Amino acid sequence: MASKTEVKDLLEAGVHFGHLTRKWNPNMAPYIYMERNGIHVINLYKTVAKLDEAKEALKKIASSGRKILFVATKKQAKDIVADKVSNVNMPYITERWPGGMLTNFVTIRKAVKKMAAIDRMKKDGTFNTLSKKERLQVDRLRAKLEKNLGSIADMTRLPGAIFIVDTMREHIAVKEAQKLNIPIFAMVDTNSDPRPIDFVIPANDDAGKSIEVILTEVTEAVAEGLADRKNDKQEEKKAATETAEAVAEAPAKEAAPAPAVEEEKVTAKEVKEEAAPVEEKKEKVAEPKAKKEAPAPAAEVEDLTKIEGIGPKAAEALNNNGINTYADLSKAKADKIKEILTEASSRMAHLDPTTWPKQAKMAANGKWDELKEWQEKAKGGVE
Repeated sequence: MASKTEVKDLLEAGVHFGHLTRKWNPNMAPYIYMERNGIHVINLYKTVAKLDEAKEALKKIASSGRKILFVATKKQAKDIVADKVSNVNMPYITERWPGGMLTNFVTIRKAVKKMAAIDRMKKDGTFNTLSKKERLQVDRLRAKLEKNLGSIADMTRLPGAIFIVDTMREHIAVKEAQKLNIPIFAMVDTNSDPRPIDFVIPANDDAGKSIEVILTEVTEAVAEGLADRKNDKQEEKKAATETAEAVAEAPAKEAAPAPAVEEEKVTAKEVKEEAAPVEEKKEKVAEPKAKKEAPAPAAEVEDLTKIEGIGPKAAEALNNNGINTYADLSKAKADKIKEILTEASSRMAHLDPTTWPKQAKMAANGKWDELKEWQEKAKGGVE
């Protein structure tokens, strides 16, 4: 459980200092405590409440396995964000925000892949075959890409959320996230408009100490979410191992008492059938054999985890509700699948099953190459 934020810590860091009263945004009125010497003072009790709410939401997103993109290009925030966020292995932008970073994510991924291609050239010796001028040009391009996009090299798909320091400065990032319905978390000062922000943290976004104390709280919540995810995976692995061991031991346990039971049955029959006619004996012996020779047909279960977005737990939830094959999944409606997942576990409520029936149809028809190609495009950020 994330530790509760103390008002005293925020007060010492100067989180309560807003902008000049003449620069205020009227929509920030609910978060302003008072005006002192021509400067607005932020209500830190509301800051604590909003910060705790944001921490809980970020923890859930991190535990679901989605990335959280941190954006802070102002001078006093760059180093703080790079230091704090790199500790939790999340992507961040501290240089210029590249236009279309989210709305044109496929192109941004191409630039990141170009950086990886240059690295491969240096490893396989191709780089040394270039002229001196060409090598200089390639090195400059690599340095430029590293500076602007190096911190998002591991972000292979759109982030699950975006955290912004100073929404006035990063207004383009806010608009792109709004367009794609990506949850926005932000430090919002008294001169900013809080309406486009999903999780507002009213705070001083100009002082380094203020930014540091908020980022420390936020990254700790993200770290807790990642730790929960790691623990869940270990528990799943442990449970799977125990299940496999139990299945392996089951036949041995069941086989031991079997001979004794059969002997008792034969003995009982011999006692009862001594006075019975031979034909009746044959019929009685034949009946159990007929029952043994007609076992109930086992339901066919296909590996649904081959569908992009379906994990072991989601597959188990679908199987429990009668969706065992790709054909079953292709006929199911997304709303119904969402309902099944949510009922099975609140941790799966974030999953989006919109494309699962479409993928399942390709799998059911044996179009595996087409399905793989579709999944590669989806991972790149587009369907």
